[in-house]
Amino acid sequence: MSEQKSPGTGAEEPLAADGHYAIVPRRVSFDWDGTPLHWIPDEPTATHVINVLHLLLPAGERWFVKVFKEGLPLITDPVLRADVKGFMGQEATHSVQHAHVLDHLAAQRLDTAAFTRYVDFLFEKLLGERPPWGAPVPTQEWLRFRLAIVAAIEQFTAVLGDWVLHADGLDRAGSDEVMLDLLRWHGAEEVEHRAVAFDMYQHCGGKGLPRYARRVAGMTVTAPVMLYLWMWGTAYLIRHDPQLAGRFRYSLSEHNRAVAKGLLPTWREIGTAVPRYLRRSYHPSQEGSLRKAVEYLARSPGARAAAGAVGRAALG
Repeated sequence: MSEQKSPGTGAEEPLAADGHYAIVPRRVSFDWDGTPLHWIPDEPTATHVINVLHLLLPAGERWFVKVFKEGLPLITDPVLRADVKGFMGQEATHSVQHAHVLDHLAAQRLDTAAFTRYVDFLFEKLLGERPPWGAPVPTQEWLRFRLAIVAAIEQFTAVLGDWVLHADGLDRAGSDEVMLDLLRWHGAEEVEHRAVAFDMYQHCGGKGLPRYARRVAGMTVTAPVMLYLWMWGTAYLIRHDPQLAGRFRYSLSEHNRAVAKGLLPTWREIGTAVPRYLRRSYHPSQEGSLRKAVEYLARSPGARAAAGAVGRAALG
């Protein structure tokens, strides 16, 4: 579980004296009063492609925490246990902060409840504590499968987190500073804990070929479902955007135009994450740069304000 040198970073990753990087939650908050509906000016497609995060993450990250709580009693490694608890704390905060953005969208007359009820059904019913429809899956196997799903999702969040930390196109476009800070704070924490879900699955997922086969199955399910939800979510947001008033539809040509401007990750960046993950020798410490993430967290307005609040509480 020790961090490795990331390909192409050109620098050793920051480690504690004991050679391990601790995962620590940050209780951030953001003020959305000044953030416009189209927070990337004149770019409704790019805005709403990224806004799908707010549709998926409140329920998804609550589910991560629930699944990891189920798995905690199986952890025998104290270092991994500490990492998992830190991961759970970070994911709980992510869920809350993205839910606040949904409230902000609703205040601007873009109500997302008709979409998010399907996301809630996915995580609470189809992937809940018990297999759906009474399927005869042993309890241990069902937990292992859901841990494999979390690990697969975290592969994409690590890739997206690294992308947004480097997405200068969002700055050039004049994107809202508060939304950019939310995305980059979240992205930096995804890079911070990029290996925790994978390590959790490897620790609790059994041995040998069955463990690897289940990891492959987790990605085989996750990748197409995420793609479908993302495209459906973007189409929903654009269709219900009160400022567009039905005059605009989601299209791949508009999406690709935003990619060319550096406002969205390329299809290659997303797609190549899958074969990397499927290598038998793969470990997520190969994704992104922990150093870049830590550097952003040191200057993030939201993270700095959270650290200041903790310091003031400790003094007073």
